[in-house]
Amino acid sequence: MILTALALAILLHAAQVGLFAVVSDVQRGLRYNAGPRDDAPAPLSPRAARLQRATANHAEALILFAPAAILAHLVGHTPVATACAWTYLAARALYVPAYVFPFGLARSALWIVGFTATVAMVISTLI
Repeated sequence: MILTALALAILLHAAQVGLFAVVSDVQRGLRYNAGPRDDAPAPLSPRAARLQRATANHAEALILFAPAAILAHLVGHTPVATACAWTYLAARALYVPAYVFPFGLARSALWIVGFTATVAMVISTLI
């Protein structure tokens, strides 16, 4: 179950990258995005820029979550570790719209939930 959550987290990230690529192509043009990008990029709309930052933020979170999930799987995942993995995934899935359509403190709360779930999963492997 933990590796399923990891696989879905990777697919979530791929979806974010793809969505941003489409939005960026629409705003900056395919010629810029397909080119060497030597010139300064055209500015993004605020919503597109938030999508870009949400994608970058998930890359940072996934760097911690992936080894935590693999560690929990190798150690023999417990119900706590499994719950943490699925909590991370849910928080990260909700984080994207909370960032793109700014929902005030919800974005920060979801980040804290995802981060805490990752740390708790690692700690559960040590107990």
